[in-house]
Amino acid sequence: MPEKYLENCLYFTVNKLSRVITKMAEESFRPTGISPTHGFLMMLVNNKPGITQSELAEELHMTPSTITRFVDKLVVKGLAERKVQGKMSHIHPTEAGTEIQRELEKAWKDLFRNYSDILGEEEGKALTKATHLAAGQLDS
Repeated sequence: MPEKYLENCLYFTVNKLSRVITKMAEESFRPTGISPTHGFLMMLVNNKPGITQSELAEELHMTPSTITRFVDKLVVKGLAERKVQGKMSHIHPTEAGTEIQRELEKAWKDLFRNYSDILGEEEGKALTKATHLAAGQLDS
């Protein structure tokens, strides 16, 4: 009976999915030397040099203090740098940060391929879309 409660509970089901996909993502990103979240943040910085920490927080649905910690790590690793203008902190990729872009894109593609091999490509896309829509609705 408790299994029925868990499999019919969005909270536990989404958390289980999160743990499984996190493990897969960490495996895909291992060759880059940074975590999946750091990787996605770095891709955003590469795609929009000078992006503000506020914009990063909004894009990644994270608090500004969390973004600060993530950016700090990228700065220490030599992948990004901060340029402060007034009260705004703009994040720019370093040369090393720009060079890692292809490796990051490969990691994302590998992750997609890995879960698509299990779920099927269309099911993976549908699950991603449904989860994204539900999160948006619940967050409003």
